[in-house]
Amino acid sequence: MKFPCRLDKFISHVTQLPRTKTKAVIKAKRVCVGGEMTTQQNTAIDENTVVTLDGEQLHYLGKRYFMLNKPEGYVCANSDDLHATVLDLMDEPNLQELHVAGRLDIDTTGLVLLSNDGQWTHQITSPKKQKYKTYVAELGQPITEHAVHELEQGVQLHGERELTRPAKVEVLAPYQIRLHIVEGKYHQVKRMLAAVGNEVVALHREAIAGVTLDDALAPGEYRALNEDEINLC
Repeated sequence: MKFPCRLDKFISHVTQLPRTKTKAVIKAKRVCVGGEMTTQQNTAIDENTVVTLDGEQLHYLGKRYFMLNKPEGYVCANSDDLHATVLDLMDEPNLQELHVAGRLDIDTTGLVLLSNDGQWTHQITSPKKQKYKTYVAELGQPITEHAVHELEQGVQLHGERELTRPAKVEVLAPYQIRLHIVEGKYHQVKRMLAAVGNEVVALHREAIAGVTLDDALAPGEYRALNEDEINLC
């Protein structure tokens, strides 16, 4: 939301009331601006204007940033007819204004970043920004030196013309690798391993753009990002 703005727009944004209902409550003399009752929907307000509805002050929440430890079975969407979404795990006002920076598949676990700051999330998701995403992949077959070399050079994904950008690979165990990539193509990690003759049987995201999943967060838990984490992105 940009300030100054109209009174009806502000109330609708903060309360999530439809604009028609917002206009109705203003007309019904239920709204005060700066301590004075008003029926003017187009009254201009800024961040410091005190607005009350039925005697309760309305607060603009501003820009918000969260990390969440996504469990299996949840989709990274604001709504879904078939599955629970990551927003269902959160107890925050105005959830629908949040969006995910870098989605995970329903069966992939780990770090999800959410914000209502579109410029910030674009910094994370744009391939041009070269922001690394770090995953730990459990594999169906032991990883080979040749496969590691291919991943680090870039591989041809099924249905794609260009090679993936070079990845960084750490071999943690014969059946486990840590993979750092800057792109975010559809099912990319699974498709990359398929391209080198392997398969991903479990996938967990540890970090995005320098922000690392908090070890204290159990699956399904979340917290606000601190200032340092916000600035990393």
